[in-house]
Amino acid sequence: MLKALGQVLFSSGLPSPKYTTTETKGKDYEIRSYESANWVSTTLKGMEVDPIMKEGFSRLFKYIQGENETKEKVDMTAPVTCRVEPGAGPACESTFTVSFFIPEKNQADPPKPTSPELFIENRPEFTAFVRTYGGFTNEQTVREEHLKLAESLRGDQVQFHEEPYYRVGYDPPFKLTNRRNEVWLLQ
Repeated sequence: MLKALGQVLFSSGLPSPKYTTTETKGKDYEIRSYESANWVSTTLKGMEVDPIMKEGFSRLFKYIQGENETKEKVDMTAPVTCRVEPGAGPACESTFTVSFFIPEKNQADPPKPTSPELFIENRPEFTAFVRTYGGFTNEQTVREEHLKLAESLRGDQVQFHEEPYYRVGYDPPFKLTNRRNEVWLLQ
């Protein structure tokens, strides 16, 4: 428990998914190609992402603490991603899939979740346009950064998918400085 809590409190150096960065015309984003990898995920529906992130994180944290078929503690990783599929209108629920990357030592055979709310997701190789920003983040900040990224891509005449998009965080709420957040749009 202490090891996992320490990993959550001090996120630098946590295992992360492998990717390569390619050059881009944009000055405020980068293009990353991520390798195929397994993630543990949970899907929730709601109107506001901030409470969804807390609930999703809590479910996933129980999994890495041993609430899985092998009762194995799994190392904390970074980032925590949240795939956002906006609802059909302003008063409609959106679908959010919150995920932890499975560390390399568990990639070939991840422990199966015991909770029916969790699932192992194999993400095939993908390319993302990534905008990085600091500070504490919330729904409003994510929306603003998402719009800035989309505007930059349009300005550079780059083809991308408008939806879904990803809200990505690398730091625990206790970290006060040098915070790293991202928004991703897929190629």
